[in-house]
Amino acid sequence: MSAAAAPSGLSSFASLDPLVRPRSVAVIGASDEPARIGGRPIAYLKERGFAGPVWPVNPKRPTVQGLPAFASIAELPAAPDVAIIAVPSALAIQALDELGAKGCRAVICFTAGFAEMDEAGAAAQVRMTEVARRHGIRLLGPNCLGVFNDAIRFYGTFTASFEKGWPIPGRIGIASQSGAYGTHIFSAALDRGIGTQVCITTGNEAEVTLGDVLGWMAQAPEVDVICAYAEGIRERESFLAALDLARRNRKPIVMMKVGRSQLGGAAAQSHTASIAGDDAVTQAVLDEFGVVRARTTEEMLDIAYAATRRIYPAKNTLGVLTVSGGAGVLISDAAEAAGLPMPPMPEEAQAKLRALIPFCAPRNPVDCTAQVTNDLKLISTFVESVAVDGGYSSILSFWSQTAAGRSLGPKLHEQMRAVREAHPDRLWVMSMLAPNKVRDYEADGWLCFEDPSRAVVAIEAMGRFGAAFARAEEPRTDIPLPSVELPAMTPSEAVAKSLLAGAGIPAVPEHAAPDSEAAVAAAESIGYPVVLKILSPDIIHKSEMGGVLLDIADAGQVRQGFATLLDRARHHAPAARIEGVLVAKQIKGAVEMALGVFRDPVFGPVAMVGLGGIFIEVLKDVAFRRCPFDTAEAERMIRSLRGAPLLDGARGRPKADVAALAKALSALSAFAVAAGPRLAGVDVNPMLVLPSGQGCYAADAVIELAGGSH
Repeated sequence: MSAAAAPSGLSSFASLDPLVRPRSVAVIGASDEPARIGGRPIAYLKERGFAGPVWPVNPKRPTVQGLPAFASIAELPAAPDVAIIAVPSALAIQALDELGAKGCRAVICFTAGFAEMDEAGAAAQVRMTEVARRHGIRLLGPNCLGVFNDAIRFYGTFTASFEKGWPIPGRIGIASQSGAYGTHIFSAALDRGIGTQVCITTGNEAEVTLGDVLGWMAQAPEVDVICAYAEGIRERESFLAALDLARRNRKPIVMMKVGRSQLGGAAAQSHTASIAGDDAVTQAVLDEFGVVRARTTEEMLDIAYAATRRIYPAKNTLGVLTVSGGAGVLISDAAEAAGLPMPPMPEEAQAKLRALIPFCAPRNPVDCTAQVTNDLKLISTFVESVAVDGGYSSILSFWSQTAAGRSLGPKLHEQMRAVREAHPDRLWVMSMLAPNKVRDYEADGWLCFEDPSRAVVAIEAMGRFGAAFARAEEPRTDIPLPSVELPAMTPSEAVAKSLLAGAGIPAVPEHAAPDSEAAVAAAESIGYPVVLKILSPDIIHKSEMGGVLLDIADAGQVRQGFATLLDRARHHAPAARIEGVLVAKQIKGAVEMALGVFRDPVFGPVAMVGLGGIFIEVLKDVAFRRCPFDTAEAERMIRSLRGAPLLDGARGRPKADVAALAKALSALSAFAVAAGPRLAGVDVNPMLVLPSGQGCYAADAVIELAGGSH
């Protein structure tokens, strides 16, 4: 794990306790009408039997919903653990200030009309944040739907979701920037019988951020699994600290991060005044910490439901037992699409099963056919073989409606229960159309899905969690940073390569030549053929103006090429500063890769690797990671590319020097951090990767400085 993966911020997570586990509650703007925003929390707290005092503040009424009311915050009998602000925006900041003076240190602000509206609202939110920080208040919101924690019957929320039912017992926590969508997730879970007792919505995040909430859940005993909905990450340190803590505590996070598209990103900004950021960078950060990203609410709940079993195989394999050959094909397709391995059963085990049912297909999927319904004892034999002989970490059984039948259902359940009890360390999943049996199977430790393809997606996610948890146990690697001194102005290619070479990113042998005779001397010292390139700090994309000449074979071609490049530069970029021509060794037989760095506004320097040349723009086959990272992580990035087989000797090519490429990529990530905020970006394209053991060399490099200094 990189040195950047363990940020500070852990101590702030526990300070959210009064927001989620208060012993007393004040409601500012309390309403006597249970259906109004200022009335719902009081009604919920009363109905659910919150144990602590509830203090309504309303200067116009002596009582609110049967509780004694207080005319002002100053008249409260004590400082509440948490206060709910439900007054108009013009009064909200004053109420916050008065609560701080009273000694309240946790506030939930329902009030809207701040940064999500306009510049004036944004300025008011800044003032609100300043007030909260001056008093040491943990402020949730504004413009949030609040919190509920049914474990202590605390309902600091005005959602109407509870009209369809109260939370059921469970250990899934919901953290959401959107209040409406956070409670939508709760309602969808309730419909499926999935327990979500804790839900925290952050709204505009004037003070408490999504990262703070994730961090609180990562250490909260009420929560084993975290569902998160995010529109944009505004604050880095707490977010990264939370992901790191959740991974170390083996608490899986399944996240819906929306705003992938430009349209979606714009909607996110107007909705919660957050910055959607670069989706590819966010994805890289989630991958780094093993957060599984869900595409839909249904998928989020499928994965969270599966995670409640708390079985996370680090090396996940799927064994399938089915009574339908068609279902086996469907499951196999889904597993391949998800990247979930389905190794075949051992030959000896296959022979044993064929001896029992000659027409079965026991490879994997293991199709035992409907014949087992004639001899139900065969079921346990087949399932036991899949578990023991196959050794799969996850086992999916497809029984369709058979499990629901009055004649076969109970006997099938008995057989499956016995095998599962004998191997409790496996992830056991049932695909069946038997709503009458789901709760019984779940009580025995099974996961139940109607759709086997959805089951496969959830099973694959458990393996990703397991692999991430295993990485968290690896020793942390300190990444040594080089000494980097950036020039005052954007450097030429030659200077850029020299800077990178000093940090461990090797360049092709080359010399800068101010005139044609110097170019000839350089070419003859390097050896023909050579490459000639115009050398100018003002011409970044040389190939677009014909500024690169290949296969220069002798001194005459060097002189002619030198003149040609200067003529083209004067024609296409008459104002550019020309330092001469770069003469470089021409390397053939290499795989062209591309390395790069750019500075993300939230997560800082981010490194990239992909196929080089024009393919990076056409195919967009790239991987990203936060900087810095070690060579092992660099190699994982390289291996994740769809084009990685090109490096492993595809179509008879020699295997490329992936180790050298990983070393250069890691070195680039360290250079990016050491260079500091003046470094806007680095582009090394192509990086020529030679056969194994021969290294890799930067054939072109650009270093861009912040502000475009020239």
